[in-house]
Amino acid sequence: MEKRESRLIDHIHIRVSDLEASQRFYQAVLDTLGIEYISDETHFSAAELWIDQGESQSNVHIAFKANGRDMVDRWYEAGLEAGGYDNGLPGLRNHHPGYYAAFLLDPDGNNIEAVFHGDAD
Repeated sequence: MEKRESRLIDHIHIRVSDLEASQRFYQAVLDTLGIEYISDETHFSAAELWIDQGESQSNVHIAFKANGRDMVDRWYEAGLEAGGYDNGLPGLRNHHPGYYAAFLLDPDGNNIEAVFHGDAD
């Protein structure tokens, strides 16, 4: 495994109420971004993201990087089709020039975003 010195976050753990529904949602949105994942009957994981089922659910915001506006658009549609709920149509935001994002709520209400930063660093 590759050691990463400059990471701010080591990992993100989301606890969900319905693992199967969450797996369907996250597989769809991560597929559109080209992110690999592992999924079985106990958990779902992709790089630093870990999802499992439990009695109490998480309430988080996660933003995934996209490589272009069209990828944000595809991500949004794939997430809706896989059981996500609209929380912000794809479009420009006023965070900085070129910030193009879309927002979905996953099956447990976590705010999930795909963002393309345009020319910004």
